[in-house]
Amino acid sequence: MMHDRRTFLAAGAAGLAGLALGGRANAMANAAAYETVLSGSFANYGALDGAWNYRYPWGSDHNGSARMYASPSDRSHVFLESGGVLALKAVRVNGEEGKSSHDPHLPIHYRSGALHAKEQLLVNATYPTWEVKGEFQAPSAKGTWPAFWLTAVNGWPPESDILEFKGDDRNWFNTFRTPSDVSNSIATVSSPGSWHGYRAWITKVNATDVDIHYYLDGKWIGQHRGANFVGKPMWLIINLQMEGSSGSPGPTSPTFFRARNVYMGRERA
Repeated sequence: MMHDRRTFLAAGAAGLAGLALGGRANAMANAAAYETVLSGSFANYGALDGAWNYRYPWGSDHNGSARMYASPSDRSHVFLESGGVLALKAVRVNGEEGKSSHDPHLPIHYRSGALHAKEQLLVNATYPTWEVKGEFQAPSAKGTWPAFWLTAVNGWPPESDILEFKGDDRNWFNTFRTPSDVSNSIATVSSPGSWHGYRAWITKVNATDVDIHYYLDGKWIGQHRGANFVGKPMWLIINLQMEGSSGSPGPTSPTFFRARNVYMGRERA
């Protein structure tokens, strides 16, 4: 049976409608069991800097041709716009800036932005269910590679890609159990550069595994079963990578990836 946040809230509301004091107390306890971990972090720079660290957890480079430049004193590539919107900006560089320090060590053609949440996601017996979601305006031209994803703090994988465009209008919902054991649900998105909602609902099913349900604009896209995420802390990352898996050459004009209403919550057992 699929569950979402509405299920828990509806259960709480039904309990509160009961006449028995015990029923009301249980409903209140159930409502309190759902906890917000990350919300409202794009309201201002104080909230942004309090909730997020800049660049990748491992530094400035990854698997594309963009190097990440951002900090509380450098708002050139990661900045806020009005209405609680986060913007990431990629700009093509002039000249050579070496190669990425990460496999496949592509030449650096862009300066761009990334950030990762300070709060990690950890599925365990205490917090068996998590929700991660946000609304995004994503670039989808050849050579643009935006992502909203979870990845292991200690080693790799596991990984869950909630948003990933690779140079066209298809979003890749991916779950990596091992480098070769991967589930994909691919959804064509009408006008990715307009606002769309992307969501993952992660539920512990046994001592080692979770099931993940992926949603696009509130519509269920697919279920990935048996992902070995339990007990493994994960980073939540927003980044605008370039080229690599999205093709090349990438755009010569500035590229933007925007986010709003990014949220992470969990259910306490």
